Amino acid sequence: MENDTKKIHSIILAGGVGDRFHFPIPKQFSKISGKTILEHTVDIFEKNQVIDNIIIVCNPNYRALVENLIMKNKYRKVSKILNGGETRKESSYIGIMSIENDDDLVLIHDAVRPFLSDRIIYDCVKALNTYDAVDVAILADDTIIKVSDDNLIEDIPVRRFLRRGQTPQGFKVGLIKKAHLMSFNDLTVDKEVTDDCGLIIRYKLADVYVVEGDRLNIKLTYPEDMYLADRVFQIKSQTVTDYEDLPLDLKEKVIVVFGGSRGIGKSIAELAEKYGAKIYKFSRSNGIDVTEFNMVLDVLERVNNIEGKIDYVINTAAILKMGLLELRGIDDINYEVKTNYSGSINVVKASIPFLKKTEGSILLFTSSSYTRGRALYSIYSSTKAAIANLVQGLAEELYKYNIKINALNPERTATPMRFENFGKEPIETLLDPNYVATIALKVLCSNFTGQIIDVKRDTNYIL
Repeated sequence: MENDTKKIHSIILAGGVGDRFHFPIPKQFSKISGKTILEHTVDIFEKNQVIDNIIIVCNPNYRALVENLIMKNKYRKVSKILNGGETRKESSYIGIMSIENDDDLVLIHDAVRPFLSDRIIYDCVKALNTYDAVDVAILADDTIIKVSDDNLIEDIPVRRFLRRGQTPQGFKVGLIKKAHLMSFNDLTVDKEVTDDCGLIIRYKLADVYVVEGDRLNIKLTYPEDMYLADRVFQIKSQTVTDYEDLPLDLKEKVIVVFGGSRGIGKSIAELAEKYGAKIYKFSRSNGIDVTEFNMVLDVLERVNNIEGKIDYVINTAAILKMGLLELRGIDDINYEVKTNYSGSINVVKASIPFLKKTEGSILLFTSSSYTRGRALYSIYSSTKAAIANLVQGLAEELYKYNIKINALNPERTATPMRFENFGKEPIETLLDPNYVATIALKVLCSNFTGQIIDVKRDTNYIL
């Protein structure tokens, strides 16, 4: 990336009142997967490596709520919370004029687009090395028609030239300031221009380069969009690169690992000890079964009495059985469900009283089969799908205690359970459990919650 001497600002427009949303509060404060939409959006810019500064422009009636969210999340990059205007254009102007250096770069983004990818941000910044203004858009799949006032078709534009606009839009600060200042005496601009790039085009100030957007970078406008957003959060995982650069700060941390006698659990425990953590491992091999709630609670109480605290709790305990549902014994089925799903519930419920005190984190494990059930493994797949939903629901419940909860979704990993159920496989096609352990610990150290984190083979490396 260039622009080493320039700061890169992001302006998040959160001033909408949600007239079309029909919710008691503006849509940016509605919750999905444990956090408000605004928090999800701020998170994107907070953790992106090229963004230096975040400016939030909000409705003044909800300023206190925004301030509380900023304090709770301990955002480091948020430098200003500004009262917005009566229109999007006015709010954008307020944000832009708060940036002093005209040579800096700015990305202007809608608060209600919480699925923006790092790739789009990087592409926008890269394009600003060449162009003074950039927009983000995707191909228009549907045929677009132009109609008259009496609802008759006037024109059908050629689709290959049409795009659907998204945000962010990026600019050299001085250029977009000039565009807004020119618009002050333009009596029709508010009716004819809907965004900042529109001002650049209207006054012919610069070419606007188009960066490829993403179909998941949707804007939440109507109540039914919330259902779609819930589904997107269910299928959209954090990428492992979001965590690779996070530091491992585990000195004197107390970590309890259920399922820690072998496989990924064992790798997590061994790696955490190398980084100075105090590890307590429990599994059926030492008499602790996660299907028994009182047993789980008892060992957590024992650890807390010894150490005086518990910072992190991890559950990797699971069993995998193959077979047709109609041919398997009901006791066998129920025990798989109890271990893989009820066991996680037991671990989380028993951990809450201890993690309240430390504002700690919980990490559960799902599987790549959670997005689609597999014949012969229907019970395992369905329990892992339940884990994903459990994490997203509990993230919202535990939010008030500042307890984070996430799930790791590793691809096929070289563990004893894998070998026992599938036999010999080429080792190069499997994830290294030590790598999975590294990502697991970095997720615990992060501030993210309610996320399903994919760990894929193409990002794997040998430790």
